[in-house]
Amino acid sequence: MSNSFFSLLILVLLYTISVSAINPHENYDDDSFISSLGDSVFTLQVPVLEENTLDNLLSFGYYRKSCPKFESIIHGKVKEWIQKDSTLAASILRLHFHDCSVRGCDASILLNHDGSERTAYASKTLRGFEVIDDIKAELEKQCPKTVSCADILTAATRDATVEIGGPYWDIPYGRNDGKVSIAKEAEIVPMGHENITSLIEFFQSKGLTVLDLVVLSGAHTIGRSSCGSIQYRLYNYQGTGKPDPSIDPKYLNFLQRKCRWASEYVDLDATTPKTFDNVYYINLKKKMGLLSTDQLLYSDLRTSSLVSAFYATPSLFKHQFGVSMAKLSNIEVLTEEDEGEIRTNCNFVNAY
Repeated sequence: MSNSFFSLLILVLLYTISVSAINPHENYDDDSFISSLGDSVFTLQVPVLEENTLDNLLSFGYYRKSCPKFESIIHGKVKEWIQKDSTLAASILRLHFHDCSVRGCDASILLNHDGSERTAYASKTLRGFEVIDDIKAELEKQCPKTVSCADILTAATRDATVEIGGPYWDIPYGRNDGKVSIAKEAEIVPMGHENITSLIEFFQSKGLTVLDLVVLSGAHTIGRSSCGSIQYRLYNYQGTGKPDPSIDPKYLNFLQRKCRWASEYVDLDATTPKTFDNVYYINLKKKMGLLSTDQLLYSDLRTSSLVSAFYATPSLFKHQFGVSMAKLSNIEVLTEEDEGEIRTNCNFVNAY
């Protein structure tokens, strides 16, 4: 089987998964679908989601009556913060991922008390809390005791992504805020040192697929990492006293000069660090993945073909990123029928 034909099969598969994930009941005529694929793959548009209530009781119109300005307030605040500091976009994305990775998307990462997830080692470089606090304060003025911190963080993540050139995706609302946050539980969040099997198993435990793993790793098209997280790759990989051989020599030289001190920071995407694009995957093909978990995506047979597909088709990456983010934000959410609350301050549980 030729490489070009294999690549086409991957693109057809990914496109089909992407569309069915958003419109699971929509049927396609096979002949017309395949014949239009050539144009469609490069002009993907996020479908308009119809008003409905999902099985888990989240609704696309949840705040329509109780807080009609909900999304516009979040959009305005996120835009304001990112115009002042564009690096906050990546920080908010990471904050959302850490939240959903532990106890689901319940804003437990925002709770600020001794022994909370926020105090864990895995959380020590998290940023963006002040953005969520600012949004929450404004929403409490406009719609007191109405909008959950979990919904705020989810929407702010989408708007931050859009603000730096990423895709838009529709979000259903109605998440409640969790009342429990335990630092030790945050140890399960991937830190960039894992092998691909561990990452796949972690994502599967959250109801996500290998496809979601590869596309959500593409969030590393923006943002930074501490040099302390990668120094083992630069100087003593697997106890050899030598650098990781999978790093491009020129890139290695740059990193060794940049990361003499663990406290320094380096861009996750060395080529276009401030632009949300598919260059992250191009870097992997060039052996320029900053974290070992990034580079392994290209060398592992279970994920390498997906990396190649996103490398070849930028629009496919952006479309699928929106689909996978929508799945991520729906992990183990708390609704009105579950335990939870609407916090009046995102940092603390309510006092009754």
